[in-house]
Amino acid sequence: MIRSLQRSGALLFALMLTGCVIKQQTPAPVEPTQPTTPTQPVPPPTQPQQPPETVPQPPKLKTINWSASVQPLVANMVQSAGVNPGSVLMVDRIKNSTNGALQSDKATDAIQNALANNGKFTLVTPEQLAQAKQALGLSADDSLNSRSKAIGLARNVNAQYVLYSNAAGDVKSPTLQMQLMLVQTGEIIWSGNGVAQP
Repeated sequence: MIRSLQRSGALLFALMLTGCVIKQQTPAPVEPTQPTTPTQPVPPPTQPQQPPETVPQPPKLKTINWSASVQPLVANMVQSAGVNPGSVLMVDRIKNSTNGALQSDKATDAIQNALANNGKFTLVTPEQLAQAKQALGLSADDSLNSRSKAIGLARNVNAQYVLYSNAAGDVKSPTLQMQLMLVQTGEIIWSGNGVAQP
């Protein structure tokens, strides 16, 4: 019985399909178009040109005379008691604890230049410092910014002393703080403060 229903359903479907008549539609005629002549664009009315507004000059950056700022502190440190002549000194990059951007590289260079011919210390060269940083896995631009890192690096370059420096307060007139530390013990054997000179 189920087979007869399936056959009759299929037969009914076939009859329905044969009864449908498909009409053929003719396509719409295509008419050729005539080319049009281009029209001239009308320029917009010109407005009188006004001179550009003058841009105000940015404020000049106040520069700090790092050499004059660090010289008295370095002279005081070199004359302090307890430092053996000929000792190896590593100068740590100055830490910026101010309220703005500070030219740390210029300040560090000024400290190294002030110590260059002091007769009391032999300075660790920038090349030695870069090699030691690489050996410890630090990037060449890593500013140590911590006493423990500075002492660890100083041990690697066989320095007896580390000069740790910090600039704090207002970036326009920061207070400089320097500490001379003994690498072997981490003891601070000299400390000095001063205000940066414009």
